[in-house]
This record gives sequence, structure tokens and C-alpha cells, in this order.
Amino acid sequence: MEWNIFSRSCPSRTSLAQIANKWTAMIVISLVAGPLRFGELHTRIEGISKKVLTDTLRSLERDGMLIRADGRYALTELGRTLEEPLKALQVWAESHIEDVLDNRDRYDSAADEAILAGIPRAS
Repeated sequence: MEWNIFSRSCPSRTSLAQIANKWTAMIVISLVAGPLRFGELHTRIEGISKKVLTDTLRSLERDGMLIRADGRYALTELGRTLEEPLKALQVWAESHIEDVLDNRDRYDSAADEAILAGIPRAS
């Protein structure tokens, strides 16, 4: 069977949603160097709650992306296939953040000026 991500009924959409999740990306990138304990992941990934970390780890384990052994989480062979694309996203995000921030400032300034001028914002 051939899967099509654009089809409403395609189960690959759930995989895409999992992979595109920011916490998934940070967990996978963190585990690339080797297995880590829950507390080590929680410390490394600032801002993630213990509940979200637990839920994301369980979901990744369910999908076969990681395993838990001896209290440590490690990527499986399938999980390791995410290393290259997620590292590429990390590099892109870190190297283009200045451009993104500048564009946000320009957009927000233009929106503020429009509000002050009484110009309705296009939807």
C-alpha cells in the first residue's frame, strides 16, 4: 500500500505530528549522543514539564523510536533515522533566528501602525 500524507485518512499524519512536535525533536537530538535518564533529559530540555516529558517518551516508545532499559532512554534504529532531519531543523532554527526575529518585529510594527492609523487588518 502506498501512503499519502495529504489524505485525511492516512495514518502517517500521526507520525508527522509526533515528529514535528518540538519536544520530540529536542528529545531525539538529546539522545543522539547516547542514552539518558529521565532526570537528565528533564534537566537538559529546559521548560518541558515532567508530564509532557513522560507523555512524549511513552509516545516515542510506543512508535518504536526509543527504548527504555536500565532506567535510561535510548534511540532505536528507527529513532536514529530521525537524527539527520531533526538536526537539520535545529541548525536551521539556530542559524535563522535573527532573520525570524527581525521579520516578527517588522510585522508587529506594521500591525501596530495600522491599528494606530485606524486601518482594518486584512484577514
